[in-house]
Amino acid sequence: MKIFYSESNNDYASYTFNYAIYCVKENKSEVPKIYESGFLPYSSDLNLKHETYYLARSLRVQLERFSDTSENRRVARKMASLDMQVEAMPKADFDLNHPDFFNFCLSYAQARFSNNAMTAERLQYIFNRDSANYLLHFTSNQKTVGYVLAIVHDDVFHYWYAFFDSQLLDEYPIGKWMMWRSIHWAKEQGLKYVYLGTCYGKSALYKARDFRGLAFFDGMQWNEDIKLLKTLCKEDEVVKTMDHFKSLEDRNEVLKQILR
Repeated sequence: MKIFYSESNNDYASYTFNYAIYCVKENKSEVPKIYESGFLPYSSDLNLKHETYYLARSLRVQLERFSDTSENRRVARKMASLDMQVEAMPKADFDLNHPDFFNFCLSYAQARFSNNAMTAERLQYIFNRDSANYLLHFTSNQKTVGYVLAIVHDDVFHYWYAFFDSQLLDEYPIGKWMMWRSIHWAKEQGLKYVYLGTCYGKSALYKARDFRGLAFFDGMQWNEDIKLLKTLCKEDEVVKTMDHFKSLEDRNEVLKQILR
C-alpha cells in the first residue's frame, strides 16, 4: 500500500493545515492492513483505475468481544415474523448483471442516497471493485428482501453497502437487523473484525449504541472509548477552526502516550 496526502482547508491563525490522507492498494494481501490502518474504500471517482482508500473516523466490531445487546434482541423479535434467511456467496458465483438484482439495488440507492449520489454507473463501478468479493442475500418466504456487498479477506469483514426493500421500514427495522445479522455471520465464520464504515454525525449514533465490542479509529489507534465517540458525533456539525489535538487541555499527555 502506498499512502499519499492531499492538501485541504487551512486556518493560519491556529496553525491548522489540513490534509486528506489516502492509500492505494497494491495487492490483495494488503486489505487487512489497510483496514487496520483506519482506511476505507473510496468509490466516488469512477475514473480511478486503482483501488484507493481514504482515512476517516471508521468503526469496527472486535468479534471476540461482541455479544447481543437488549437492542439487538428487540430488533430480532420485531423481525421474527418475517422468518428471514441469509445466504452468503462469493461475488464470482453471483450474476451481478441480472436485471432483477441490479434494479433492486439501484432502486434502493436512488431512493435513499441524496443528490443523485448513486447513479447506475457508480453502482456498476462499486460492484466491479476487485476487493468487494462477497454478497449476503437476505430473503423472506423465498422473496428477496435485501443484499449486502461485503469485502471479506483473511479475518476481516467490511459491511460496505446494504440494499433492501425500503417499504419494509414503516414496520420493520430491516437495516439494523441486516447489519446485526451480518456481524453474526462473520462471527460464525471465525473472523476477527467487522468494519462498519464511517461514524460521523448524530445519524451514525445508532452504530455506536447498538453493538458491543466497538472501537473507532481516532487518527492514531483503535479507541474503545465509546462515550468519546458519541461526543464527537454530536459535535460534528460544529465548524472547527483547529484540529482535535490542539483543542485538548493536556496535549503533553497525548505526546507522552505517543512516545511510549
